[in-house]
Amino acid sequence: MPFQLRVIVAEHDIRKLKLQSGVPDTVEGLVSVILEELQLHGEFGLLYEDKDFGNEFFSVISTADLEDMATVKLVRKEPVLSLDFVPLNESGLPHTTTSGDMSAADESEDSALAEDDGGSSSSNNTIILPASCRTAPWPAELEVPTFSRDIEMTLAEANMIHQTSGRHFNDASIKSAAMQDLAKAIFSYTAYPSNVQIISVVEDLVEKFPCLKEPGSFSGMYGWQQRLKYKMHNYRTMLKSRKFAYPELEVNVLKKKKPGNSAPAKNVRKPKKAEVNYLPPHPSGESKETLERERLELVEETKKRNNAKLIAEKMAKTFPLRRMEVVTECPAAHETAIVAFFKHCSLGRPDLCTPPTGGAT
Repeated sequence: MPFQLRVIVAEHDIRKLKLQSGVPDTVEGLVSVILEELQLHGEFGLLYEDKDFGNEFFSVISTADLEDMATVKLVRKEPVLSLDFVPLNESGLPHTTTSGDMSAADESEDSALAEDDGGSSSSNNTIILPASCRTAPWPAELEVPTFSRDIEMTLAEANMIHQTSGRHFNDASIKSAAMQDLAKAIFSYTAYPSNVQIISVVEDLVEKFPCLKEPGSFSGMYGWQQRLKYKMHNYRTMLKSRKFAYPELEVNVLKKKKPGNSAPAKNVRKPKKAEVNYLPPHPSGESKETLERERLELVEETKKRNNAKLIAEKMAKTFPLRRMEVVTECPAAHETAIVAFFKHCSLGRPDLCTPPTGGAT
């Protein structure tokens, strides 16, 4: 017998549905028919109004609960998310699982993955970077570096005076030397710190040495923030004057910018996310020409088998050269297919290292 339903899809979307062949025997079948007739997609549950309970909605357990001209409501099912928590050790890294804690299923799964990787071990998948690269990102809390002995003793005595009399420390030479050490510590993580990073450093400094607070500032730190910004600028200028190359600094030199971008604050190339090694320098003793030869040898090595270790070493050695090309030349999107080529090589998969057609290797 024909059957009519009042279907509530949403708060402002209520539709009338006529089932010419009657109600299906199962709830799943009814939901499938409703979705097909109303042209809806996704997973839905079904509720119905029960007149015995003041038209409150209840889950449809059986289609026998429904009457002609009944009101039903579609409820979209949310995906179920499961979170696996891994305990961390003191260094903030996940605890390594011992062989006794590993189940037989995990062992079989690991062996299957090893076979899929062409017999390469997990050490072959480790990313190895040259010594010229930074080894760690910006920490959650950057510790204030230990200053020289005379500065530490002077600030310790100034802290005692500040606690007893509230007098602030105003020796300009000591402050300048402290900022120089802070600039070195910051540069070991990033050449262009953000305002948030500078504020975090100043907060830790003032917390360690309360005598350095400025009485004329609301928070006692505003002047330190501004001075540290200028100190980082001067520190970068000093590094540019040295013979050792700092590509992440030289890429922003005015003479190396295009004519349309020849302004100090225009098109500054610096990390915009969490790149630890945005533009690292070449390894010691290497130049652009020697690294280019290494890259060509790398391409040849990818045509061979069972040399994942050598490929990983050459990938690490030529990393600064490839980063320089990406940052400075900004290749088009169709040329970035080479990234997948290098990725497979670094994972020890020479069988997948076929250079992309139409792009340079």
